[in-house]
Amino acid sequence: MDTTHIADAPPPTPQPSATEQKRAARGATRPGDRIFLGLSRGSGILLLVIMAAIAGFLTYRAVLAISKDEGNFLTTFEWNTGVNPPVFGIAVLAYGTIVSSIIAMVIAVPIAVAIALFLTHYAPRRLSGPIAYVIDLLAAVPSIVYGLWGALILVPHLGGLFGWLDEYLGWTGIFEWQGGAARSMLTVGILLAIMILPIITNVSREVFRQVPQTHEEAALALGATRWEVIRMSVLPFGRSGVISASMLGLGRALGETMAVATVLSPDFQIHASLLDPGGGTFAQNIASKFSEATEFGRDALIASGLVLFVITLLVNGAARAIIARRKEYSGANA
Repeated sequence: MDTTHIADAPPPTPQPSATEQKRAARGATRPGDRIFLGLSRGSGILLLVIMAAIAGFLTYRAVLAISKDEGNFLTTFEWNTGVNPPVFGIAVLAYGTIVSSIIAMVIAVPIAVAIALFLTHYAPRRLSGPIAYVIDLLAAVPSIVYGLWGALILVPHLGGLFGWLDEYLGWTGIFEWQGGAARSMLTVGILLAIMILPIITNVSREVFRQVPQTHEEAALALGATRWEVIRMSVLPFGRSGVISASMLGLGRALGETMAVATVLSPDFQIHASLLDPGGGTFAQNIASKFSEATEFGRDALIASGLVLFVITLLVNGAARAIIARRKEYSGANA
């Protein structure tokens, strides 16, 4: 066997280590990439620090207030911080916040998804463009404008709807109406639904546009109708995006202040009927009482703000868990 060529062969090229391969894959081998990586990482860390600082501040001020509360902060149906000893609780506020947000989501999500599907799969381009532009404008309308519109236009024209609900569904107790101005939790839910509708529609529309064309063409080639294409290809692919859009809308509904304060007449009581005046929401209660509250009263309001902060974190965490569980159905890995 001739070993001349073997002896003259060049030595093997050393293989990069696993760490070097990962660094090269991230593009962090050049100075510009390293700078960008550092800035991105620093921004993420800064965001976590800011969130921790907010949580720490809210917790500190909340502890100061709750330690002097003579009632149960979670179950007391009263908010009286001007007496000695003070008695206050968030039961009514939690009920109003959750109920109004649920009403808004039940109304807004199906309508928003239907509008997004219409714009992406049914409407001609000359019609979908102007409609999408108007929806984009609605998403930028300030909350106080929605509130004024709700107080001047929506509330006076809901009497007929409330009367119809009371006549045919009043026996349930949920839609029993005693008359008077239509300033109730249902009114708040309808107004919040109108406010979050553009947000959910815009995000859902962009998600549906990302559906791979091959998925739809394959379904059409198998003889599927347009609705079957949407049901089998578009909706499964965009499910995670629709959930994310809904959570964005829910976040605005939970934290809305001025619009709710404009159309609601709170009495700080829990009513079985959605057509009776509601007890208020966390954000509305803080906005309406903060300027006139004493130092202790502001600590109590901050304590309620901490609860809203926790609810928002739980909602977002639940949304991420749902998206992670349904990722395999999104079609993103196809």
